[in-house]
Amino acid sequence: MTTTQHTTTAGAVRGGMPRTALALAVTGWLLATVALLMYVTSEPDFTGDWLFIVVDAVVSAVYATVAAVVLARRRHVVAGLLSVTAVGGGLAAFGGAYLQFTTARGLAPVELVLALFGTAWVPGTLALFLVVPWLVRDHPLGREVWGVVAGALVSVSFLGLRLVWPDSSALLTVVVGAVVVMGLVTAASVEWRRRHGPVGERNGLGWLGLGTAVMALSFAPLLIPYGTLPFWIIPALHLACQALFPAAILAVLLRSRLWGLELVVSRAVLAQTLVLGLLALYLLVSVLATRLIGGDGLAQLVAAATVVAAVQPSRLWLQRRIAALVHGQAHDPRRVAARMGSQLARAASTEELLQSLVETVGSTLRLESAALLGEDTVLARWGTPTSTPQLVELRHREELIGRLAVTLPPGESLGARGTVALEELSVVVASGLTLARSVWDLEAARDRLTRARLQERRLIRRELHDGLGPWLAGLRLGLRGAANLVERDPGAAVTMLGALQAELDQRIEDVRGVARSLLPPVLDELGLAAALEEMVARNHEGGLTVELRVSDLDGLPAPVAAAGYAIASESVINVVRHAGVDTCELSAVLLDGELQVTCTDRGTGVDDRAVAGVGTTAMRERAAELGGTFDISPHLPTGTRVHARIPVRVLHDPRQTGTAVAGQVTP
Repeated sequence: MTTTQHTTTAGAVRGGMPRTALALAVTGWLLATVALLMYVTSEPDFTGDWLFIVVDAVVSAVYATVAAVVLARRRHVVAGLLSVTAVGGGLAAFGGAYLQFTTARGLAPVELVLALFGTAWVPGTLALFLVVPWLVRDHPLGREVWGVVAGALVSVSFLGLRLVWPDSSALLTVVVGAVVVMGLVTAASVEWRRRHGPVGERNGLGWLGLGTAVMALSFAPLLIPYGTLPFWIIPALHLACQALFPAAILAVLLRSRLWGLELVVSRAVLAQTLVLGLLALYLLVSVLATRLIGGDGLAQLVAAATVVAAVQPSRLWLQRRIAALVHGQAHDPRRVAARMGSQLARAASTEELLQSLVETVGSTLRLESAALLGEDTVLARWGTPTSTPQLVELRHREELIGRLAVTLPPGESLGARGTVALEELSVVVASGLTLARSVWDLEAARDRLTRARLQERRLIRRELHDGLGPWLAGLRLGLRGAANLVERDPGAAVTMLGALQAELDQRIEDVRGVARSLLPPVLDELGLAAALEEMVARNHEGGLTVELRVSDLDGLPAPVAAAGYAIASESVINVVRHAGVDTCELSAVLLDGELQVTCTDRGTGVDDRAVAGVGTTAMRERAAELGGTFDISPHLPTGTRVHARIPVRVLHDPRQTGTAVAGQVTP
């Protein structure tokens, strides 16, 4: 049985830093709040760079929150880069607000603080889409490490240019071009991982790649001569990224179940994306309508009507995709259940079937581990648990057939949606386990049947080799001796032939006895009751009195009747061989849907240290292969009691209403 295990996320160390995370969140929000308050209270005219101050403040607040959420759960290099982004954005916003504040009040500014506006945002923002996407993964870096190195070099080059040669337009064009190209390469690598990477890591990568591409393209206007495009294009693109990028990072890195974060992320992303999309639609329709039909009032009315018409379809379309972003495949457990159902037919073995079902549950719900437990063994395992598992009972027709043990990554809870998804998927796992158990029961029944047939062949071989074979050899010698006496002593020859005739009659009866013990003809012709009565009469002639009681044995399936007869016959034979008495009691009755065969005697009993012989083993296997039970126990005050219970469950032909298929019994 193969085992799939999660590896630690690249750059992650288990165990969070909640205090540091709290301090980071407070710092980011404090910088953003102070910057905005300082700007608003400084007689702003909302021209020039005010949108960049807003963008930097939003970056500070958003990424301080995201970094704190990550850092509270685990120490991760991505959390560090997000922290740099948050603090850098806050300092840049503070620097811009400080410029407005000192200008409005006629104060002499501190140049170092002013420099923050143009440089503090660079390392974190560039690393955000040039480095972070390479590190957001659930397996160690391979050749992708060169992407991290290239992204870091481009980021350092841009920062150095801003610090050393801020007025070099030629170098700025080259470095900005490198930023755009490297950003698009990074976005392409994320998209490749979404299409070809491990299935368990694909959740959120589409949104992460889109956010990376948008952030890279937001720098493209810097390659165009200043004044060609509206001043708000660059900050608007940066703001658009904040509707995608943070949520994608949380979805990929934290699986979005931390502290019920999935609901917050879903609603926030839906609201932001819907607002930005509808705003863009309004602007686009407004511009087109103005050019086509003229008149600002009519054009705005058309644009507003278009937005109103697009609200509901857009919300539903976005809601489905954002649900997939936040919840992964678990957002539609019925589709996953259908996929799991198809695995029931494709699996090459029961082990492969159970393993694939457990792996699907674990990867779909983004668990830490999942295991399928039988009565006393682990049937399939996925992942490595680090905490006490949560057990889900698996039932079939109200019977407990197994348990599903699941654990979540540290700090995560399953939530209401995850609990419902787990319950729905556990039904499919229970169906798969039921199918596997049926296969195992069929294989066990086939094995028991094979061993029963082998035992019968051994019995026939023993009778032929040890009984009939030596006797035939003796008969041949006797006939030769009689032939030699015919001429010399005819009387002796006649006497010898008479003895041989009597012996031959006895051997013929022995052969018939063996045939009857295996399957007497009367059993097929008249049923079990008649066959038992014939057996009783035959044993009476041999000196054993069998008190027989039968009831309701008409219409028994042939396999049940044959097993009942074989158990009864072997029980009576054991009385003759071992009990030391000349009487016993035998009953065969149909009770509560079971054929119950009981044989009791008042003989010497069974020694507790006795080892089951061939006959006892054969009786036990005959009962077990039909789903029944067999027991040998003392019969007080003395003697032995043999008791077998065989269920009578006839399979029905689906092509005929109410018609049983002769000789077929459910295992």
